[in-house]
Amino acid sequence: MAKANDSKLAYSLLDLYSSLYLDRYSRNCTLNKYRDKWAMIDVIESVGFDRAKELMLYYFKLGNRSAHTLQWFLYNFDRLDDMLKKSDEDMRKRVMMREKTKQMVKENSEH
Repeated sequence: MAKANDSKLAYSLLDLYSSLYLDRYSRNCTLNKYRDKWAMIDVIESVGFDRAKELMLYYFKLGNRSAHTLQWFLYNFDRLDDMLKKSDEDMRKRVMMREKTKQMVKENSEH
């Protein structure tokens, strides 16, 4: 059974979605907040509130989504989570490679 706090967090994410949608498309989206709240609670229970918020922000950064529908997000948040994890890991590896390259260049220039 969902707790009152879960509902507040879910409504908070739905408000964030509405705000991001308005910013992106310059028009309001249509939501059934009561129905969508339950699906959003499932997302929060799966990945946590902070991660769900991060995933929603990431979703709207993706340029190839044609409409950024809430339903797509609700059904595919786990795929977004995997994509974001891979992206973060790739970025971490790139930073390490740059640091190694800098170190190698520095060592070679000292010889």
